[in-house]
Amino acid sequence: MASRAKFVAGNWKMHGSLESSVQLASAVSEGTASLSGVGVIVCPVSAHIVSVNQAIENSSVKVGAQNAHHENSGAFTGELSASMLSDLGCEYLIVGHSERRQLFGETDQQVADKVEAALGHDVTPIFCVGETLEEREAGNLEAVINQQLSAVVQRVGIDAFAKVIVAYEPVWAIGTGKTASPEQAQEVHAMIRTMLSSHSTEVATAVSILYGGSVKPGNANDLFSQADIDGGLIGGAALDADSFIAICQAASAV
Repeated sequence: MASRAKFVAGNWKMHGSLESSVQLASAVSEGTASLSGVGVIVCPVSAHIVSVNQAIENSSVKVGAQNAHHENSGAFTGELSASMLSDLGCEYLIVGHSERRQLFGETDQQVADKVEAALGHDVTPIFCVGETLEEREAGNLEAVINQQLSAVVQRVGIDAFAKVIVAYEPVWAIGTGKTASPEQAQEVHAMIRTMLSSHSTEVATAVSILYGGSVKPGNANDLFSQADIDGGLIGGAALDADSFIAICQAASAV
């Protein structure tokens, strides 16, 4: 594997009380304290960001948010901007998650807007791409991912990807218990890197690409051992401290 930065990010989605979120963050902080070579990120619900950040302020674990509005301010009831999240101590922002695209109708252009907004406030986007089962079975995998990538490259430029983490989500493997084989995942990660290399080989070689499809302690090592997989964006397993720590350990070990 090339000497790229490795990350394991936990997307807690809409789960957890304030108390349980602080407890989970503290457990992750303690359990990953001795790890090296992997950046550990937790992404709680926005309402818990401040408390979670306070609970882990003396650790190497970083806090991210799950969504933001692309405008810096304005009459957008219920929204938070990247600058506001930065003020709360967020260093990362999940952008374009499949659930945002599918359930809330986010378009490629809106995702590009959000990536641009995050970068404008020194927040690192974890930019998600991926195909549905229907798209994969129709043979549209490459076209779908190329379109998702291209929208962001056209908006912020390829050089900006030096400050972007990409996450590949096979949408058909999220929350279904299905997992792409390590070989299937590697194939798409390599394809993403090739697509980016058409703009800049240097940037494509250095960008971290995470896998986000039902990663568990039992398959993490096989996935993270693939040449172009640089860690994981973890959903369900991130809600269990022991499981998440084990996944972080797997990333640190490869």
